[in-house]
Amino acid sequence: MSPFLGEVIGTAILITLGEGVVANVVLKQTKGNSSGLIVITFGWAMAVFTAGSIVAASVGGAHLNPAVTLGLALTGTVEGADMPMHIAGQFLGAFIGATLVWLSYRDHFNATQSAEDKLAVFCTMPAISNPLNNLITEIVGTFILMFSILMFSKSEVKLGALGTLPVSLVILAIGVSLGGPTGYAINPARDLGPRIMHAILPIKGKGESGWGYAWIPVVGPLIGAALAALLYGAIQ
Repeated sequence: MSPFLGEVIGTAILITLGEGVVANVVLKQTKGNSSGLIVITFGWAMAVFTAGSIVAASVGGAHLNPAVTLGLALTGTVEGADMPMHIAGQFLGAFIGATLVWLSYRDHFNATQSAEDKLAVFCTMPAISNPLNNLITEIVGTFILMFSILMFSKSEVKLGALGTLPVSLVILAIGVSLGGPTGYAINPARDLGPRIMHAILPIKGKGESGWGYAWIPVVGPLIGAALAALLYGAIQ
């Protein structure tokens, strides 16, 4: 499997399972309706573990996140010329995953009256709208994610098939600790790709796609990853 295909498949699985758990919690008449934030954060962590493990088995690892790609490029782990290939694969995978979630939950989208809940399946919106504070939250969350990935890479302990577990647990920690203000996008492809699909797909009663906020879960994670890469480089 090529790195590009690995990004496509991995991100598609990530979004299908990650946004699938949000759909299960927020949409009406599902088996998991109203089961809460803990279920969502655990589901996203397991989505990262599943997607990362599948791709690692054939490609040796996938970024699944443009912010991670940027951080790895800034530390010299990834060639800058390869960044567009990785990011294109991530967005294509996000488009596919978001579409699969919509297909899986179409009856429940139709049964849900709230346009806000339908949007929440696809992308993040702030609990309290404050652009500066929302941006800071996304920067902090992604900084922790990127710095953890870089520090884990130094470990001499090899976990084999469980190699993606530490990052998955960091995702879980970020979700339960920092997920309250913005929904912890911490991944531009995870947020912008499905937001685009929300605008395109024929979702009954879907409302607006929240474009006024859309730049924050893109810019914030990129800044956070860049800062983590800079700190990592400074302490080496």
